[in-house]
Amino acid sequence: MKEWLKISALLCVYGLLRETRPSEPYVTEFLVGEWRNVTLEEVYRDALPVGTYSYLAQLVLIFLITDFFKYKPLIIVSGLAGISVWSMLIWTKSLLELQILEVFYGTYMATEIAYFTYIYAKVDKKYYPKVTSHTRAALLVGKLIASVTSQILVYFEWMNYLELNYITLATQIASTIWAFFLPNVKTTVYFHRKESFKNEVNDDSATSHSSTNNIMEPQAVTISTKTKPNPFKLIFQHFKNAYTNRYIIQWSIWYSTVLCGYLQVISYIQTLWKAIDENPVVAWNGMVDAALTFLGAICALSAGYIHAGRLSNNSSLLVLSILSICKGGALLMAILPNKLYLAYAGYIVFGAVYAFSITVASAEVAKHLEEDSFGLVFGINTFIALVLQTILTVVVVDGHVILIDIFGQYLIYSGYFGIIGVTFGCFVLYEWIMTR
Repeated sequence: MKEWLKISALLCVYGLLRETRPSEPYVTEFLVGEWRNVTLEEVYRDALPVGTYSYLAQLVLIFLITDFFKYKPLIIVSGLAGISVWSMLIWTKSLLELQILEVFYGTYMATEIAYFTYIYAKVDKKYYPKVTSHTRAALLVGKLIASVTSQILVYFEWMNYLELNYITLATQIASTIWAFFLPNVKTTVYFHRKESFKNEVNDDSATSHSSTNNIMEPQAVTISTKTKPNPFKLIFQHFKNAYTNRYIIQWSIWYSTVLCGYLQVISYIQTLWKAIDENPVVAWNGMVDAALTFLGAICALSAGYIHAGRLSNNSSLLVLSILSICKGGALLMAILPNKLYLAYAGYIVFGAVYAFSITVASAEVAKHLEEDSFGLVFGINTFIALVLQTILTVVVVDGHVILIDIFGQYLIYSGYFGIIGVTFGCFVLYEWIMTR
């Protein structure tokens, strides 16, 4: 087997095991059930926000140490954090212990970046598209297996919500053990550069050249290992190059604001379902997650084919603005009729439209980036999204600023996506008028 294909297979197995978490579609049902001493309001006001704060607090540090420690150790840390989370879900009961658990869950989510950056450190660039498609497919398959399995086990009453956590704990242990078999990484983007490479930080001669000749672009300078650039200087240069580009700024704003709203919606959607129907005859959470995963994959794939090279920058923004308004409408459908099945349907529509729009936004950002700065820029955009989500959580969810019930919160989220759509739509209209 070719080396790149072997690495791809190892990564796919790890990703599939990590995403096979059948307890997740029913985590709220479990938390407010007979096994723990917490109420629904304590779950969404006092416990879940801790995970958001923890994720935000750890993301930047983990991004830097992931590169410094060459990815694999952080993948193992991610597995250990997952083992801690599901162990505590099974063997603890109090609200305080649930909040501590959420801190570890923040670690579990933040260290996910190590998996995605490891992919590009171990294979040749010409195999990036294939390895990316393999690993993304493995993640989706793992999520589908988890969703369908959980629904079957719950529907036929072969397992209760507590017992689903044992399966998830087993998959997290298995993925952690598997991570030890991943090949070690020798070179990274910032702290462990290759032996010979092109200096992306223009030196004095390049700067001088550009100042004396306005026609030619500054040329990258090949240097030896003895004069490697400072990693923090390289990070700053990548940051500067990206965020002085108008199109990257424009699409990064879109990416961060939409990701913020999406994270907020999925974080509390199960509490909304529970509030609509406290004791449903059958909780179809698993099947809803399966349908969303399947449709999301189709929408993401179609975005690549429909959008690629066919739409101008403003046309893409206009399409996504309309879709953002559609996301807001889907959330209204989830809350206003106060019917559980319509809430399920609204969530599926919302998630499918999000998968299409975030794929387009990601492609637009990546199109204008230097190759090595992908991880940095998407990490920064995710950090901004988490900052916005934290603000939204403090204001809307935890009750210290204003006290809003779960239905009022989703009404605000619906308006949030509507405002994004209208704002960017007005921007496109303004640009069209100015070009005339």
